[in-house]
Amino acid sequence: MRKLLIVLLLLGAAPGFAYAAEEGPVLQDAHSSLENMASVQRGAKYFVNYCMGCHSLQYQRYKRTAADLRIPPDLATKYLVFGTGVKLTDMMDNAMSSSSAKGWFGVAPPDLSVIARQRGANWIYTYLKSFYLDPSRPTGANNLVLPNSAMPDVLWQLQGLQTASFKTVKNENGETVQQFEGFKQAAPGALTPEQFNGVARDITNFLVYVGEPSQLQRSDVGWAAIVFILVLIALTYVLKRDVWRDVHGKPHYHSEDDRLPPDADRDSLRSRESG
Repeated sequence: MRKLLIVLLLLGAAPGFAYAAEEGPVLQDAHSSLENMASVQRGAKYFVNYCMGCHSLQYQRYKRTAADLRIPPDLATKYLVFGTGVKLTDMMDNAMSSSSAKGWFGVAPPDLSVIARQRGANWIYTYLKSFYLDPSRPTGANNLVLPNSAMPDVLWQLQGLQTASFKTVKNENGETVQQFEGFKQAAPGALTPEQFNGVARDITNFLVYVGEPSQLQRSDVGWAAIVFILVLIALTYVLKRDVWRDVHGKPHYHSEDDRLPPDADRDSLRSRESG
């Protein structure tokens, strides 16, 4: 049993895609980190240019995004804010109406403000990399993580085009199912696979930030609190040493006579005290 668990863990940590029976593909680790501010900034750029034509971030404001991501207002206005009459103080919404989107795609594209909290970073990262050619779909593309997704492969120019291989197998119930075997590159994109992995990770990091913008403030406050505690510990230790040095350095006397200097006239001093 122990060996089986080890094997399963190793398979889950292996790179690439696997398929776990009927539960869907094993998600890849996005290695998401908001500490990489450059990655989050790039993710904002990619999202605005490739995703925001359909998806909105209705709970996020351009100005808040620029401030949190340390983007100067003039650069944010130039590279993140698009559309006539759109201002830096507006919410990050798009101009596509729900009725038009439903007519074009069959369903209105969802708002992605909290997608990272709903699905998780690994799901987003794997989803962005899982599009493949499928002539049976209206958009010509399907997705391994979210089968029959209405979303087109908007990043195909960067990633290129890929096909998916499946084989027919029987599950434990004896039912015939399609089992994913792997992707094959059909046409190269503008980026290498490693570079596209970086783009997918950047978008993922940005959506993780959008899902809970206060994470950045909490991180800054957390480091300040840690530094304060360390300084307080150091000062407390120095104070403890100073106090205990006085305690341990103070002489102990067994009688009143021990307090007097060796050359003192003890009888004279006693008579003065008694008189």
